[in-house]
Amino acid sequence: MFTLSPPAYVAISVAVGLAFGVLLQKARFCFVSAFRDFVAFKDTRVLKGVLAGVLVMTIFWSFQATLGYFRGFWTPAWGLTSLVGGFVFGIGMTMAGGCASGTLYRAGQGYVQFWLTLLFMGVGYVVFAYAFPTLRSVYFEPLRFGDGASLYLAAPWPPAVTGLLVATAGILVYAFVVGRRALPDDPGGESGFLQGTRGQVAAVNDATAALGVGLRGMASGTREYLRGFVTDDRPVTERLRSSWDARTAGIGLALVASLWFWVYGAWAITGSEAKWAGWLLNAAGVDVTGVEYWGSVLFRGEGVTVTIDMIMIAAVVVGSFLAAVLSGDFRIRWPKVNRLHNPVVGGLLMGVGSRLAPGCNIANLFSGVALLSLHSLLAGAGIILGTYVMTHYLYREVGCAI
Repeated sequence: MFTLSPPAYVAISVAVGLAFGVLLQKARFCFVSAFRDFVAFKDTRVLKGVLAGVLVMTIFWSFQATLGYFRGFWTPAWGLTSLVGGFVFGIGMTMAGGCASGTLYRAGQGYVQFWLTLLFMGVGYVVFAYAFPTLRSVYFEPLRFGDGASLYLAAPWPPAVTGLLVATAGILVYAFVVGRRALPDDPGGESGFLQGTRGQVAAVNDATAALGVGLRGMASGTREYLRGFVTDDRPVTERLRSSWDARTAGIGLALVASLWFWVYGAWAITGSEAKWAGWLLNAAGVDVTGVEYWGSVLFRGEGVTVTIDMIMIAAVVVGSFLAAVLSGDFRIRWPKVNRLHNPVVGGLLMGVGSRLAPGCNIANLFSGVALLSLHSLLAGAGIILGTYVMTHYLYREVGCAI
């Protein structure tokens, strides 16, 4: 395992954070948008970016794990804590209007609402840290069923093989779902590949037909996506200033996260933010070294100092700010008074939920799924369920598409 000098680690953490911030802001890449918009309107713009990013990261990280170019898996202990914590976080992020990463880039873009969300996420971290000794005995110990586990570590073959198998299976499942909706007997289909075809298809051939339609649609969409780079004749400066395709951001985030996986480990956000909460309290004169969750768990008994992952998280906000300024998107946006409860309550739930799980949308739905972490699969399911429930509540008067 290679070792860099401290200044090199700091430089890489800043560069990675800036890149994350730029990519998130340019594509308006947010997990709340991805799942809420799909549930409410069947809008898949951001969801496609999330899926593309997870696919690329699964392949890259599985090969990195096989070759030894990584710093460790994200495999917390799993159990009902994973599902419950994810559900609380999903409720909170949907209510706040932004996930952990979406909150950071929107804060950098000038949204005061998301600075409030960050503030109350911090309050949630503090509440959790002081409640941790009690929660450990009444929540974590009885509701955790097993130690951290990953399908990569459980399989008898190299992680790269598992990664390719999972990526292939994911593509086939996605193609089937998309293709099934496009069959002529499904009025909700969005594709026109089989329009005009009215033949009766036997049930056993229906799945094959759906898979074929879905794969052709994916191939067509990929060709169109790539052709867009070639046929776009706008000046480079104009192309950089305009919004980016969510798939471009998803793939870019996956590649940057692969560098971070090599240098530091799995990409996560809320754990580093919880460190910042402890550091700020300590700087304000509160001795947090004696608080078990900060002193022993997060800072691992090494003292309350600024770590490279904390620097990376701060750089995400700066990267978003720079991207917004250069694109002409930055301006101070004040929240409506009648909606102030959203960042307050949503932020609290996000802070507490991310610790109850542990992990946020990035640690679990992005990094953890790519690492095939059993905890993250459960926490991710909880996040999606929480988003689904809260979306239906927020759109209760007009209804949701799903």
